[in-house]
Amino acid sequence: MEPLYQQTHKQVHEIQSHMGRLETADKQSLHLVENEIQASIDQVFSHLERLEILSSKEPPNKRQNAKLRVDQLKYDAQHLQTALRNFQHRRYAKEQQERQREELLSRTFTTNDSDTTIPMDESLQFNSSLHNIHHSMDDLIGGGHSILEGLRAQRLTLKGTQKKILDIANMLGLSNTVMRLIEKRAFQDKYFMIGGMFLTCVVMFLVVQYLT
Repeated sequence: MEPLYQQTHKQVHEIQSHMGRLETADKQSLHLVENEIQASIDQVFSHLERLEILSSKEPPNKRQNAKLRVDQLKYDAQHLQTALRNFQHRRYAKEQQERQREELLSRTFTTNDSDTTIPMDESLQFNSSLHNIHHSMDDLIGGGHSILEGLRAQRLTLKGTQKKILDIANMLGLSNTVMRLIEKRAFQDKYFMIGGMFLTCVVMFLVVQYLT
């Protein structure tokens, strides 16, 4: 398990460093960079599935720590996937806004065109609405990122507390029933975090639907 864990851990850090290329890449190579990062993230998730199986086969005294390490890698990978999708969403919105602006500027109007005023106003209004949505999405993404960071900090705190409890439990020789209750609580905490992330995404989607 350890070699695969180290390989996956190294790959996660490489993806984090490659994320900076998204901001500096030109339009011609941007799609290629996105595809490379997505392929690496997919490979990480594939390794994580294997690591989850291997961690469940670890000796009882090492199993809990192994699961925690895998869960941390999984969280980092999910965070990278979310960051990539947010970047792609901003790029799509920006490209759409540029296309709308180009279409507006390329339109030709004549003095006898009685429909000039209404389409012009509608195009300007649409362009303004699109610009407002773009900024609103940036604010929502920033807020969602802050919430996720807060959840991550809470999770790390709970992990530290849980590890101390497990260490004390091992020293005191507590029963297997108590150990199973601790593992069950850790499992429930993970689903609380996922539920919070899902709720944040739903709120962001509803706000975008309302704005559009």
